Amino acid sequence: MKKKIVSAAVPLAIAFASIHAQAQNSVTLYGIIDTGFTYTHNADGYASQFGMSSGNESGSRWGLKGSEDLGGGLKTIFQLENGFNSTTGKLGQNSREFGRQAFVGLSGTSWGTVTLGRQYDPVVDLVQPVQGDNYLGGIFTSPGDVDNADNSARFNNAVKWASPTWGGLTAEAMYAAGGVAGSTSNGQSYAAALAYNTGPLALAAGYLHIDNGTASVRGTTSSTSTSDSLFNSNVNFHYATAKSINIARIGGNYQIGAVTLGAYGSFSDYKPDASSAFTTSEKYKVGSAYAVWQVSAPLSTEIGYVYMKSSGDSSAAYNQFAIAADYFLSKRTDIYAFAGYTHASGSNGLGAADAVVGSTDTDSNKSSQAVVTIGIRHKF
Repeated sequence: MKKKIVSAAVPLAIAFASIHAQAQNSVTLYGIIDTGFTYTHNADGYASQFGMSSGNESGSRWGLKGSEDLGGGLKTIFQLENGFNSTTGKLGQNSREFGRQAFVGLSGTSWGTVTLGRQYDPVVDLVQPVQGDNYLGGIFTSPGDVDNADNSARFNNAVKWASPTWGGLTAEAMYAAGGVAGSTSNGQSYAAALAYNTGPLALAAGYLHIDNGTASVRGTTSSTSTSDSLFNSNVNFHYATAKSINIARIGGNYQIGAVTLGAYGSFSDYKPDASSAFTTSEKYKVGSAYAVWQVSAPLSTEIGYVYMKSSGDSSAAYNQFAIAADYFLSKRTDIYAFAGYTHASGSNGLGAADAVVGSTDTDSNKSSQAVVTIGIRHKF
């Protein structure tokens, strides 16, 4: 899927190639371009929307990653990863140059890896691989991704430790410092997760805490939180002024021949304080089940169901169904199609519950929404 830099096409690549020659580094240039056509029934209050879309199965990106052998089993590692919209060329992640990942660290064979910078949290690293959205896209995750199950949020100023694998068991922990003068906890995030993989069985669980930053800028682009925003649709937008968010997630899957069966569950608690626009904690419970069938070497299919229930400040129920297929034309190029449907009832704090399919983040302003996408993805 990835290849070593072998040409002088990119000036930055030349610089890293030079380093490789002098210090015996390993440097890799890689990327994904994912583009398709999406039809949405009920989008922003209109009956239909049709257009090109980017990052349907995988976020479009390019990146550089590498390592330097320091001897004695110790290595320096780094990764810089840029996200972009393949239909417009615009930078992703709020126009960050390396918005997906940007970190450097040390790795040792006996004690694991420590990295510093902008990173994914341990729950994403270890729990998401056993969820349905890890296979054929974000339509297999919670409406609005309220539990960060489809990694809507990444974390700035983060220090993360990842263990070696001990008999199938892996552990990770992360702390992201808010950096606010006079208040150590303001804007901080922390998380931990465990995963166990043996034969056909995989299990994982984790916990994430996000402090939502300074009261005066909560829910705005000026947020002082170390976390990216989870408030990307009307499903949970009323709770953008929450003081903190606590998320616990657990999942697992089991492979039976060509079929993988899996499920995940989560509990999310959005807590207010005196500066919040709501007064009672908002809670989300999510249950999801899926099945992936590897029909043949190039063809895979997936079906899934998600149920989400909110309580506390508001009360809403969401039922979501999804189906997808993916066919590889080669090792690096595939074509795909998927469809998702969500029905919502009750109230989301803003009014009537707004149906949103997974992490597509297109508000319907209706009680139901359907999404159909076809596209092509190339990895290099």
